[in-house]
Amino acid sequence: MKYRTFGNTGYTISEVSLGTWQLGGKWGAPYDPATARETLAEAYDQGVNFFDTADGYQNGASERAVGEFVKAHPDVHFTTKIGRKEPELSAEHFNPAHLRRYVDESLANMGVDALDCVLLHCPPMATYYQPEMFWTLDELKKAGKIRHYGVSVERVEEAIKALDYDISAVEIIFNMFRLRPAELFFPLAKQRNVGILARVPLASGLLTGKFTADTTFAPTDQRSNNRHGELFDKGETFSGVDYLTGVKAAQALTKRLGTSDLAGLALRYILMYDAVSAVIPGASNPQQIARNTRASDLPPLSQAQMQIVQNVYDEQIKNPVHYLW
Repeated sequence: MKYRTFGNTGYTISEVSLGTWQLGGKWGAPYDPATARETLAEAYDQGVNFFDTADGYQNGASERAVGEFVKAHPDVHFTTKIGRKEPELSAEHFNPAHLRRYVDESLANMGVDALDCVLLHCPPMATYYQPEMFWTLDELKKAGKIRHYGVSVERVEEAIKALDYDISAVEIIFNMFRLRPAELFFPLAKQRNVGILARVPLASGLLTGKFTADTTFAPTDQRSNNRHGELFDKGETFSGVDYLTGVKAAQALTKRLGTSDLAGLALRYILMYDAVSAVIPGASNPQQIARNTRASDLPPLSQAQMQIVQNVYDEQIKNPVHYLW
């Protein structure tokens, strides 16, 4: 495992870390606390020292599991995201009173004295023009309840606007099917020493190269019921790529890159960008950890391989995805 500095936090974190959205469950399957503990332990054994969670994951169970683990392993750092657990998300849910309550609830869930890094969980664009949202986080930082803060975003424009404030991190979708963040946002974040966490790195599984036109998903799996944004933003599931288009593009990448390990290459591709602090693939169980962490040990992609990714993106993905998020 290799490590990178996480923006201006001073934390040194594993470049392949762990997103805990499906921790202890699998794409809508029931949450199992024992599996969650085993998954965190296996990640740690593989060199992972950074976890990303949220107050809404498994109704707080993910926060509780991560909190229990970091208390026993003080060398582990974490982010938790707040604000998206409300049934109908609105700008109102990011006002000062709500933010203070969310932070207190996360502190209680995790059983810690301070939160390493709090990320606002995809707040609506209008909130970026309400500076009191960020002033509240400044106050919570001064009070010692949080050490650093930032945002998790849906759109590049939100990430760029967030740089107006005293943030430490931005979590953004970036993968072989979502290249736009690297054009302008990455250089700006690097100039301001803001850490970047790359989320949805495998495009909800499309970039494993294992899906076909006939692949089906369980009714409780958000890949079956959020393809068009029915549950939350349509740019999230499959990175906003039309499913069949994504299957064909993944097949093209597999063939043209000459790989039997598209998932590993997809994660390694993200790490080619030094503005990225860590990529945060998820895992449902311990067996999936090695699949992700091996990417840190893969050789860099060649210029020819990087160009293949760009070509497939330009030919099959860019229009209209590039212009939406």
